[in-house]
Amino acid sequence: MSPSSAGDSTALVVAGDEETRVLLRGLLRLHHFRVVGEAEGAHEAIDLMRQTSPGVLVSDVNLSDGTYSDLLEAAQGAEPRPRVILVVPSSRPHAAADGPLHPDVVLQRPFRIRQFAEALGGPVAETPSA
Repeated sequence: MSPSSAGDSTALVVAGDEETRVLLRGLLRLHHFRVVGEAEGAHEAIDLMRQTSPGVLVSDVNLSDGTYSDLLEAAQGAEPRPRVILVVPSSRPHAAADGPLHPDVVLQRPFRIRQFAEALGGPVAETPSA
């Protein structure tokens, strides 16, 4: 996948768990995104979002501080508005779609690389059972 413009090719990764951040960063790089920042919690992520204006915000639902709702609110008020991908555990159906704020994509763990690529919003190359 190749992003359509320079702004679209930047990403911010947010997760309370370091291993999750490493995984998401690696997947973004695999799909030719430049990770412009990483944060453990919502407050740091909101500051980074204001500084870097990423094209994509990928956040795990588990954050060290704040909530994913705080992030969604900040992302929806950002200019330009990033594409928001929220990663949630499949063992616990998530209420991300219940409130007034919605991510662009809710991606349930575990997910396939193809599902992640589709969540990024671009064309996906056909691969055998990725």
